[in-house]
Amino acid sequence: MTGSAPSEVPPALAVVAAPVEARLREVLAAESARWIEVDPDLAQPLDVLTRFVLTGGKRLRPAFCHWAFIGAGGTAEDRAVLDTGAAFELLHAFALIHDDVMDGSARRRGEPTVHMSFEEIHDAPEWQGEARRFGEGIAILIGDLAEVFADRLMTGAGSEAFGIWNELKIELNIGQYLDVLGTARGSVNLETARRIAQYKSGKYTIERPLHLGAALLGRLDEFLIPLSRYGSPLGEAFQLRDDILGTFGDSSLTGKPVGDDLREGKPTPLLSIATQRATPQQRVVLRSIGTPSLGPDDINELQVILEETGARAEIESDISSLTAQAISALDDIAFDVEPLDALRDLAIYVENRDR
Repeated sequence: MTGSAPSEVPPALAVVAAPVEARLREVLAAESARWIEVDPDLAQPLDVLTRFVLTGGKRLRPAFCHWAFIGAGGTAEDRAVLDTGAAFELLHAFALIHDDVMDGSARRRGEPTVHMSFEEIHDAPEWQGEARRFGEGIAILIGDLAEVFADRLMTGAGSEAFGIWNELKIELNIGQYLDVLGTARGSVNLETARRIAQYKSGKYTIERPLHLGAALLGRLDEFLIPLSRYGSPLGEAFQLRDDILGTFGDSSLTGKPVGDDLREGKPTPLLSIATQRATPQQRVVLRSIGTPSLGPDDINELQVILEETGARAEIESDISSLTAQAISALDDIAFDVEPLDALRDLAIYVENRDR
């Protein structure tokens, strides 16, 4: 591993998070006040969205966008990069809320998922219809609302930046489709699993926010290739770390039950490697992946196999190698020292994070 304590949040991340959160609070408070005047019942979904956006999340996407913007010659006080950072967090809320519906997840960030919380509300006496459909329907609408708010924050960006914004949204949906398809099929090869990781999370989390930071200043052509040489491997490392956390993570830190990815049958490189190397007896156990009712003992048995096959060790090695590749690529980015140091610190954080 390259570096620092897993739970340590680098200053390069913290310095971006605070102003982005303040902007989010401003936008969502204005929207809540506006729509409560139309109908008081609209307070609840907007309150849920506000809590979801403001009480969780690492703010990584705004941070990568911010430091690329600074490196390309921008200033921290520029409203364009602040609005873009807030837009990223709203888009991420959209993606997570919808993802939880598709996966049937019960918890997110230590709390009931949005669709589950509204399903519980529907249990009130005399309400009509199916609680599950009500909860999922409301969650989809809240996610859609977050996306619309995100798009509106981006309307002041130039055509180049808005083009990147639209492309990253397409890539996110393409990756999510491949993920849902792979989960339904029950298995994918390693190449497909890595493609899913790249499009569902890697590009959207790191590479495209970097591109967008440069594009806000009209300098994307100048920095596109060097930023991709840093952002592409680091984006893959980010998702591989997510896969480890989804299988072995501490639920008190991740906010999700241990082994949720195993219950959902997520088509990850970790599982692809384990399946390739497993003995016939181990393959029988691995076939239980994707069973929602897996208990703690079942999860532990699967974790042991992932260790014994060397799959976890290989993924950890890949994360370190990809991070080192990204950090090495910083030598070819013509930024000042401060943004380069920030991107180096963020890479180390991505490699070692525990949530």
